[in-house]
Amino acid sequence: MPYLSILSTLATFSFLVAVFRRYQIHHGPHLLLWTIGLLWYGIGTLSEVILGLTFSGLVLRLWYLCGAMLTAAWLGQGTIHLLVRRRTVALTLTGILAALSVMSAALVLTAPLTAAAASYQIAQPISSQYQDMLTRSSLTIALTILLNIYGTLTLIGGAIYSAYLFWRKQVLLPRMIGNILIAAGALAPALGGSFIKVGLPDFLYLTELVGAVLMFIGFLQATAVPASEHIPAPSS
Repeated sequence: MPYLSILSTLATFSFLVAVFRRYQIHHGPHLLLWTIGLLWYGIGTLSEVILGLTFSGLVLRLWYLCGAMLTAAWLGQGTIHLLVRRRTVALTLTGILAALSVMSAALVLTAPLTAAAASYQIAQPISSQYQDMLTRSSLTIALTILLNIYGTLTLIGGAIYSAYLFWRKQVLLPRMIGNILIAAGALAPALGGSFIKVGLPDFLYLTELVGAVLMFIGFLQATAVPASEHIPAPSS
């Protein structure tokens, strides 16, 4: 479904521009990290658009690296910088994430393709074919699981925690709603991975679009109130 990926790409890069513009004004490191995370998200969905038109081994590797490994972790790292008061802790975790990301890139970008790549079917979603075409080492798979668990817990957990704080204090209702939307949006692509495992790969494209749109709306809602930032917002 390339058209869904096209919409996801447009939504994601629009979201990226909005976050980066806010970073230019407020200079918060969390905003810069969210921008990086959204860049990975956008490269992932753009890769799906390209793979829906033609096959490229490099684009396949970028799709897996950015979409399956880096997006959630870097969005979640932005939330860490926003919520963790001890700057040394946040910086240390960012350094570790950067090292793991470089390792992941080296593993994925040099991973050989199998013979199945020669029979790639454009009409079929890449999410239903990549496992047969891309050789993944046990370390690559372990890093994929680790980065996604870290990103999901920090991004979704941070958004829910912030929403809870606003609910408990009964203040800044738009920010509470924004965080709930962000949490829901971040959960959507994670569910897409579950759909792949049960044999419904097409749903990945839909969940990516829903995720990008919900997080973008949540971010706009959360940042509409002129107050000091206390909200995690990216995404995937």
